[in-house]
Amino acid sequence: MEGDKPFTWRRYSAAGKARVLAECDAPGASVAKVAMAHGINANVVHRWRQLARETPTSEPVRLSGFVQLALPALNPAVVAGELRIHL
Repeated sequence: MEGDKPFTWRRYSAAGKARVLAECDAPGASVAKVAMAHGINANVVHRWRQLARETPTSEPVRLSGFVQLALPALNPAVVAGELRIHL
């Protein structure tokens, strides 16, 4: 073997794994792209996803909290009108 440095396994925190897995679960996300962005081999992330599916959790991991939004008071004359939403 070349070099004096012994091989060591990389270790990832549970929070770091949860963050990567959450990014992979986003609509349109590619596991390979997410893994590459974090400098992780895609096979490792696929294994984390498999373990997450097989391991029941008591509570889902939440990465963001509730954000309170202040809204102006409703005017009764405006509420009676028609509401249309265009996407």
